[in-house]
Amino acid sequence: MDLASTRFEKCIKCTICTVYCPVAKANPNYPGPKESGPDGERLRIKSPEYYDEALKLCTNCKRCETACPSNVNVGDIIAVARGKFEKKKLNPKLMRDYILSHTDLFGSLSTPVAPLVNKITDSKIIKTIMDKTVAIDKHKSLPKYAFGSFRHWYKKQANTQLQFERQISYFHGCYVNYNNPQLGKDLIKVLNAMNIGVKLLKKEKCCGVPLIANGFHDKARKNAEFNVQHMTEAVEQFNTPILSTSSTCSLTLKQEYPHVLKVDNSKISNKLEFITSFILREFMNGNMPALKPVNKTIVYHTPCHLERSGLAIFTIELLRTIPGLNVIVLNSECCGSAGTYGFKKENYDVSMKIGKGLFEQIKQSDADFAITDCETCKWQIEENSDLETIHPVSLLAQCLTD
Repeated sequence: MDLASTRFEKCIKCTICTVYCPVAKANPNYPGPKESGPDGERLRIKSPEYYDEALKLCTNCKRCETACPSNVNVGDIIAVARGKFEKKKLNPKLMRDYILSHTDLFGSLSTPVAPLVNKITDSKIIKTIMDKTVAIDKHKSLPKYAFGSFRHWYKKQANTQLQFERQISYFHGCYVNYNNPQLGKDLIKVLNAMNIGVKLLKKEKCCGVPLIANGFHDKARKNAEFNVQHMTEAVEQFNTPILSTSSTCSLTLKQEYPHVLKVDNSKISNKLEFITSFILREFMNGNMPALKPVNKTIVYHTPCHLERSGLAIFTIELLRTIPGLNVIVLNSECCGSAGTYGFKKENYDVSMKIGKGLFEQIKQSDADFAITDCETCKWQIEENSDLETIHPVSLLAQCLTD
C-alpha cells in the first residue's frame, strides 16, 4: 500500500486543516483540505468517479499539513489525486499551464535575449492579449529573465572554487539559473568568506514543483529521477552536502519526490539541506565571517513551504546574528502567490484576498526592506507592497566586510 493511501487513515476529522487553509477562507467554492484530502480519498479508492475538479483550487501551500495534529500529508494526498485523476482539456489554458510550468525550456530560450523578452512581457498590450487569450491575469507581471544564466557565469568560477578544502554542492534551481543569478553569486561570496567552495551538480533540471502544480506529473517524475541520479553521483564522488537557496526546491527534493512522485531519494535525502540551517550551524560552530553593522529594519516573511519543513527558525536566528539589524517577524500568512497559482486569471482575486493581510502588515511596518526565502513570495510582496524584497543570503553578502 502506498504512502498516500495509508496516511489518510490517521485523520481524526478535527477539521483544523480547513481552519488553517487560506483558500478555504477566501474561496467558498473550495471544499477545504479535509474534504478534498482524507475524506475524498476514502471515496476515490472506491471509484475514480468521486474525483472532484475543485481539487485544482488547492494551492499546495501545505499549511494544512503544518496544522494537522495527526501528521497526515493532506496536501500530498490532494497532489497525488490530481496527478492520478485530473483530465487535461485542450483549450488555451493548457498552453498557459505548459508555459508557466516548463521553466527550463522557456528559461533557456529567454535568457540569451532577456532584454527583449522582458520588454515584450511587460508591455500593457501584451498583458491584455495574454489575459484575453491564455488567461494569465493582466495585473500580474511575469518574472524577469536575466541576461545570461547562472551556470554560464559559474563556468569561469569553477577552478577558483576547487581551491577550497571544504566543498558543498549547490542545487541552484530555475530561479537562480534564469531569473536571479545574483543570488547564486551571493551564496558563493558568503560561503567563500567561510572558506567553503561551491560545486554545481554535473546537470540539474527544474525540481518539478511547477509541473506538479499544473498537472504534468509524468514530466515532474522524469525530472525527479534525473535530479536524484545526478545528486547521487555527486554524493558518491564528493560526499558533500547538497544545499538549496529555494525553500520550495528544498521541500520538493526532500519530501515531494518520495511522497508525491514516488521517486526514491533515500540515498541522498540526509545530504539535502536548506541553506540557512547550514550557515547558522557553521556560525554557531565558530565559522562566522566578519559582518559590518547594517542599521536597518527588515520584516521577515516565512514562506509556507519553509514553515512546513520546520526550518523558519533557522532563517530568523541567522538574521538575528547580523549586527545592527532590527528583525520584525511578520505573522505567518500565505502570500497568495503559490508559485504559478496567482498568475492564473481564474485564481487572481482569491490570490489577492489570501495575501491581503500580509500586504497590510508590510505596508504598516515602515521597514527598509522585506526578507523571504521564496522567489514567488518575493514577486508577490514586491508587486503588492512596493517594498524591495531580498533573500537572507543576499543580505548576508551585503554585510560582509571587504
